[in-house]
Amino acid sequence: MRTGRLSNIRQLYLLLAVPLLVLFVFSYLPMVGLIIAFQDYNIFKGFFASKWAGFAVFKEIFSMQGFWAALRNTFMLNGLNLIVGFPAPIILALMLNEVRGRGIKRTFQSTLYLPHFLSWAIIGSLAVELLADNTGLVNVFIKSHGGKIIPFLSEQWHWLFTYQGIGIWQNAGWATIIYLSSLTAINPELYEAAEVDGAGRWRKIWSITLPGISSTMVVLLILQVGKIVNIGFEQPYIIGNDLVRDFADVISTFVYRMGILSARYNVGAAAGLFQSVVGLFFLLTANALARRLTDTGIW
Repeated sequence: MRTGRLSNIRQLYLLLAVPLLVLFVFSYLPMVGLIIAFQDYNIFKGFFASKWAGFAVFKEIFSMQGFWAALRNTFMLNGLNLIVGFPAPIILALMLNEVRGRGIKRTFQSTLYLPHFLSWAIIGSLAVELLADNTGLVNVFIKSHGGKIIPFLSEQWHWLFTYQGIGIWQNAGWATIIYLSSLTAINPELYEAAEVDGAGRWRKIWSITLPGISSTMVVLLILQVGKIVNIGFEQPYIIGNDLVRDFADVISTFVYRMGILSARYNVGAAAGLFQSVVGLFFLLTANALARRLTDTGIW
């Protein structure tokens, strides 16, 4: 019996070995390259022959005005997404939970999370086709009815709200699925007891539904706070342009511009390492606060 159990465990470990190997090769092994953030890196000499520079590279990027502007924009875009984007899937999940028709509910679910599977190349092309100043379908429609062009992608503040709106449209549906899964774990007898006590729809949502998904909300909030310094490269790069660079230039585009276009690989690596360390600090802090205030956390 014990031998058979060990054999089953061995098979599970073999199944686990493949994803662990992929994780090691693509996530941990590349960390060796972080050494160039402390070197006067020469691509022809490689990691081990390049001259050691210590923290000189970090001092250099901290003296760059463009770096601090990119860091400010990263905090601004992720902070707004935290304020506006985080409640969006919660509201959608609560609305879908109140829908009684199963077919209608499934249709809305599929429609909401479908954008999550679209690449930003496709989303960026759609944004340009719809929102461009002179040729976008939205502005063409507005002009045809005597209105003024709305600079969705060419004026900073309009671009900022457009950026947030597109991000919510793409990501809110996927998080909604997570909240809907949490809602299924709530005991239906709680709603029945609340109805007997005369509770209305809003009271049931406030007293039963929201507390029932509070642990999921806390975990997702911690993860989002941990990513407040990390921002994807595709969205600001594809939707952004020179007219809105003061808002669209973020850490990831700064790393791309310095590390790839300017071939200053040590500067790009140092900026990326700084981004990861600060993100880890926010993640640990958010988890510690959540554990203290709600007794719920990632670990």
